[in-house]
Amino acid sequence: MIRLIFILALLATPATAGTLVAARTVRSHAIITPDDIAVKDVVVPGALTFPEEAIGQEARVVLYAGRPIRPGDIGPAAIVDRNQIVRLIYQSGSLQIIADGRSLGRGGVGDFVRVMNLSSRTTVSGTIAADGSVTVGY
Repeated sequence: MIRLIFILALLATPATAGTLVAARTVRSHAIITPDDIAVKDVVVPGALTFPEEAIGQEARVVLYAGRPIRPGDIGPAAIVDRNQIVRLIYQSGSLQIIADGRSLGRGGVGDFVRVMNLSSRTTVSGTIAADGSVTVGY
């Protein structure tokens, strides 16, 4: 009977989540590894709580040791760098226009980036696709 009460008491206690912090200083644009993060037992509103949310992501800003990691501090790894030549794709129904452009920013899959069309020197904005191309004009 005592064992049953003890087990029920353990199950009834709410699980406390910790806060994900940087274990050491992580430079901007570095990929976060398990060695770069730690979990503290304090709760910081707006900070990440699970290591799986950060591992494999890229640091968008410098992460200082002991400070909480927030969702805006990390993001998907960049596949397009600034000044990289990318393929611009515009598609509307069966019409598809493909041109080369120069990326004016850096970003990962799903990020919004500005690109200069190399033929017309016009600047357009679009979303980075998984293959590194930029889709413009939805």
